[in-house]
Amino acid sequence: MTNVTTTSSGAATSRARRGSSMRAEKMWGWFLTLPSLIHTVIWIGIPVVVAIGMSFTDYDIVQAPTFAGLANYAEILRDEVFWKALGNNALMAAFGVPISMFIALIAAVALNQGLKGQGFFRTMIFMPHVTATVAIAMIWLWIYSGDPSGLANRALGFFGLAPQNWLTNGDLALPAVIVVTIWQGIGLKMLIYLAALQGVSKELYEAADVDGASTIQKFFNVTIPMLRPATFFVLVTSIIANFQTFDLVYNLTNGGPANATTVITYQIYVAAFQQFRMGYATAQSVILLLVLVVLTIISRRVVGGTDGD
Repeated sequence: MTNVTTTSSGAATSRARRGSSMRAEKMWGWFLTLPSLIHTVIWIGIPVVVAIGMSFTDYDIVQAPTFAGLANYAEILRDEVFWKALGNNALMAAFGVPISMFIALIAAVALNQGLKGQGFFRTMIFMPHVTATVAIAMIWLWIYSGDPSGLANRALGFFGLAPQNWLTNGDLALPAVIVVTIWQGIGLKMLIYLAALQGVSKELYEAADVDGASTIQKFFNVTIPMLRPATFFVLVTSIIANFQTFDLVYNLTNGGPANATTVITYQIYVAAFQQFRMGYATAQSVILLLVLVVLTIISRRVVGGTDGD
């Protein structure tokens, strides 16, 4: 009886120590994340709340805001340019994001094989991501120049095709911008995939070799499943970055021709800083936020954030 009592007392003491240790870990966890939490609340949380409140007002910067109810949102429903911009963003995401992710994945797999000069190729592929977008726009303005001296038109001329007005043709302007977003976005995606690939156990590939799996089978049955968390992260951040595209469109096309390349962020800029309609601009921003939240949830459902999903 005494032994049973002693054992029970020891188990209770052990559980109490574990509970105390877990509480200490949680306390230190909150303490270490507190600076980031305060930063998030001040610079993200409060501005979001203020923007939502301002979206229900009529505010032109000069005069004090006045309550407008749902008038701004009702106007958005009738605003054909806004929905055109949303459609352009959707097209850019639907075509640009998957293509850039696929190219980035292939590049990451190739550079993970220990090839000669891989450091150079990594740098070159990543360089567009860290280059100022204005500089990138200047380069592509020359590439897309409408006269025969433009690089794109020279390439067409090599195949005997007529030169094109890439950025002033309503049918070509948006695809031309999408090509630039693909090229600019490959570097960061490649770097993330490369880091994820280096965390994949080689034993999985060795086991696949024992089973007689081909290179293609290993790619689809080992590599891609093990990269699912990285794919989810890349997909979500790429969609968000796509819907935040502004400076590239501003410098390449200014939203033209005839709103063929206008995007939501550009329309928010026009409403806020050209028309000085801050209430309407913030209402558009709230709609953009809701769109991104919905797309993030859909992405998590489709891809899954962790291997356990």
